Amino acid sequence: MRRFEAISGRTAGSRRLWMGRSSIGPATNSGDHHHGDAETAIYVVSGHPVFVFAEGEDEVRLETAPGDYVFVPPYTPHREENPSPDEEAVVVIARSTQRGIVVNMPSLWAPIE
Repeated sequence: MRRFEAISGRTAGSRRLWMGRSSIGPATNSGDHHHGDAETAIYVVSGHPVFVFAEGEDEVRLETAPGDYVFVPPYTPHREENPSPDEEAVVVIARSTQRGIVVNMPSLWAPIE
């Protein structure tokens, strides 16, 4: 996955908001993680990324297409996947913090500290 910073304290003087673009290569996933106290909003530009969350004992797969929006609340374990064998997925991400919080987890069901 490649991230490109667009709006931030460094690029535009933003104090709380971070916004950028992320490219997810074919047959790639981010691994399970959460973003601490940050709220995250995602807009799908191209491709068909899948956002995976835990809901109770079930794994919920949110399949998306260009034009879709996804909201990830604070401390919500999730992972991004691009199941396409040959198509890159591109998303625009906005976060409620300048800090690049990524807490990697062994699974979606691991306890959050």
